[in-house]
Formats: sequence, C-alpha cells, structure tokens
Amino acid sequence: MSSTPKHLRQAALALGAALLLAGCAGPNPRDPYESYNRAMFSFNDTVDTYALKPVATVYRDVTPSFVQTGVGNFFGNLADAWTAVNNLLQGKGEAGMSDISRFALNSTLGILGLFDIASEAGLQKHKEDFGQTLGTWGVSSGPYLMLPLLGPSTVRDTVALPADFAGNIWSYKDPVYLRNIGTGVNLVDTRASLLDATSMLEDAALDRYEFIRDGYLQRRESLIHPDGDGGKPKQQDPAVEEAKPASPQAAAPAPAEAKSAESSATVSSESVPKELNSGTPAAGNASL
Repeated sequence: MSSTPKHLRQAALALGAALLLAGCAGPNPRDPYESYNRAMFSFNDTVDTYALKPVATVYRDVTPSFVQTGVGNFFGNLADAWTAVNNLLQGKGEAGMSDISRFALNSTLGILGLFDIASEAGLQKHKEDFGQTLGTWGVSSGPYLMLPLLGPSTVRDTVALPADFAGNIWSYKDPVYLRNIGTGVNLVDTRASLLDATSMLEDAALDRYEFIRDGYLQRRESLIHPDGDGGKPKQQDPAVEEAKPASPQAAAPAPAEAKSAESSATVSSESVPKELNSGTPAAGNASL
C-alpha cells in the first residue's frame, strides 16, 4: 500500500487531536490540557514500566556493546538525511551540507552507517526535525501535549509529526516485516540508552510530570532559538535614541546608577527559572 495516503491520515489524525483538545483548555497557559496530559503521562509510564523498560533492560544486559553501538549508528545515520533536509529548510546551509557529507561517508565507508567514521573525521552530528523547522519559520509552539506512546510534544510538533514520519527513510523499507522488526529494535535500543537517565529521574524528581514538561519545553526552545531571543530581532526604542548623550562622558552612568542597573539585571536573570518552574511562560517563550 502506498505510504502517501498513510501520511495524509496521520496528518489528519494529528490535526484532529489538536483541534479536539482546543475545546478543553485549562488555566496554565503553557499546559492548558494538564489533566489530559497527566492521564496520558500515567498511561505511557505504565506501558514503559511493564513492557518497554524490562525489554530494554534485558537488551542492554544481554546484547554485546558493539552490537548496540552498531544499531544506534545505523539508525542515527538514516536520521542524518532528514536532519540535512531540515537544516537546509532552516537556511543553515553549512550544517545541511555537513549532514549530507556525514550521510554519504557513513553510508559508504561506514558500511551502511554501522560505523560512525564521519564523527571521527570531524563532521559534527546534528538532530533537526520538522517541528524545529516550523519554529524557525516563526510558527508558535502552541500548548504542551503528551502524546500516547510518543511522549512529550506540543501542538506545533504534533502537526509536524507526519512530515517527520515521511522523512524517515526506514519507513519505506520492504518487506514490511523487516521494517517492523527494525523499528522495534530501534525503539528498544533507544530506550536502553536512556535507562540510567530515567533511573536518576525517578530518584530525584518530586513531580516527574512537571520536571519532564518544563525540561522538554526549555530544551526545545533552546534548540530553535539558541540565542535566547525568541527569534525576534532586538529593536531600539526611538525615545532611547533621542535621549542618547552627545559625549562619552555623559554616557557613563554614575557609580550609584551603575550599581542599581547591575542589581536590576541580576534580579531579572534569576527570575527566569522561577517562571519556568512555576508553569508560567518565560519572556519570549514560544516553546515547542
């Protein structure tokens, strides 16, 4: 069966879910669907606890490390192709060409990507998806969403998922049974690589849902806007331009004024994490 109708159905389902949730908004501007998200988080956590985590633990303990490395390299190499497309769509020509070079080098000399010789050659690995591309184009993240089995997302990234599915080279692998086996192996291998991190999270976080949500949103925002400016160019206030002193001496603030400005800047920078942890949007945050 052609993959195009399947991707169209995935897009329709993603958009339909986003529109359905739009009618049950709650008080938190970043997480208005918190009751639904927490229920889905609990469902995902149950599936992980009783199915995925035990399998991943056995896989990590039994499978030789060089095999695990090869599996990760193989699927990571396939992901480099879609990353290259997104970097080029975002206008990052140098990074996009580097990703293309990585994919070509690892697919040939690296034996279908089993060996990551591109990294050893100095070609940095990137990870970009279509949600990041939409964010770079100025599309707002929309509310936070916890997707069934897929985990943390936002409305923007949920709508972008069908494009990411279509950009996955492995999704076109035939016969279908090999595609399904490979997808399962990749899932288990990815989960196995996160076992130590999740164990630390379970021991440290008082509210794992909030910890994962806030960390995810901050991480996505930093990936899309690494300069922390929300992607918006800084504009000079005309009133400030008119008030600029003519001489350098006049431009220098008095010691008391400088101390006051320094104190104000310190308070402002310290307030950002508190806003993020409290569930209120940080300045310029359109996070994923």
